[in-house]
Amino acid sequence: MRLLILSRNVTLYSTSRLVLAARSRGHEVTVADPLDMRIVVSKGRPSMFLGARPVEHFDLVIPRIGASITNYGLAVVRQFDMMGVPVLNTAVAIARSRDKLRAMQLLTKKDLDVPVTVCARSPDSVEQALAVVGGTPVIVKLQQGAQGIGTMIAETPQAVTSLLETLWAMGQDIFLQEYIAESKGRDFRAIVVGGRVVAAMRRQARRGEFRSNLHRGGIGLEAELDPRYVRAAVQATKVMGLEIAGVDMLESRIGPKILEINSSPGLEGIERATGRDVAGAIVAHAERYVLRRASASKRRDVVIEEERRPRRLKPEVLSTPAKRRIS
Repeated sequence: MRLLILSRNVTLYSTSRLVLAARSRGHEVTVADPLDMRIVVSKGRPSMFLGARPVEHFDLVIPRIGASITNYGLAVVRQFDMMGVPVLNTAVAIARSRDKLRAMQLLTKKDLDVPVTVCARSPDSVEQALAVVGGTPVIVKLQQGAQGIGTMIAETPQAVTSLLETLWAMGQDIFLQEYIAESKGRDFRAIVVGGRVVAAMRRQARRGEFRSNLHRGGIGLEAELDPRYVRAAVQATKVMGLEIAGVDMLESRIGPKILEINSSPGLEGIERATGRDVAGAIVAHAERYVLRRASASKRRDVVIEEERRPRRLKPEVLSTPAKRRIS
């Protein structure tokens, strides 16, 4: 199988692990920077160029689209989709998960729990918004953000107002989110591949920090997930339409609350914390995904299908066991 990995840097841990895992299974792998690709849009003949040469045929594309290149990266992924090349994940699914507010709207529509969240657009609405989320301390988030960037905590109503006014003046879209005190700077990160949890860890924020992201000094340890958390992670990934995802969940008194769904989850922290071969699990799923696509009786326009209707949850998801092993 010929695989293309879309990544800004071949030396990144996650990219290099995927390359090694694919080559160890006998696949030919190419890594390309999405920003080096030229999209050609023409009637009935969508194509792509890398430099002066047309992009050769690939059996599958694995996108690793960072937040800094979301718009053009999604256009490249969408173009491959329109050219009939299978992609893990699709542009529509990545866009859903990258927009935090949109993701939470879709999750709650499917009865998945998230921290109470309120969008506020004017100073007059701040007092009412704080009342809805349970007062201060409160989490203030940018609508777009990653690795804890754009996530802040405000301890007083005055701090909230000052912070929001500053962000609004900068043209930022923000929302307020309930602070889950019992989580105590801890959360779970579950990696879901092909509808199953292949690795999970508990992250603990460093002293003096409320964000548990490993990039912010948090510590990760392998975790045995309660079945409720397994179901929530798998269902959340299905709602987004993602084949591969990292799902972050808070522990609350009433069960899991989904914080975020990452369509390009980093592999270094989870593989080192758990000892699991997550990259190998992704490549194994890629093999199955290509075979399913090849054996389908009808070839569908994936982009049009996803834009027309959201994917529905399958009943068998509810019976997912608490812990899965990578095959």
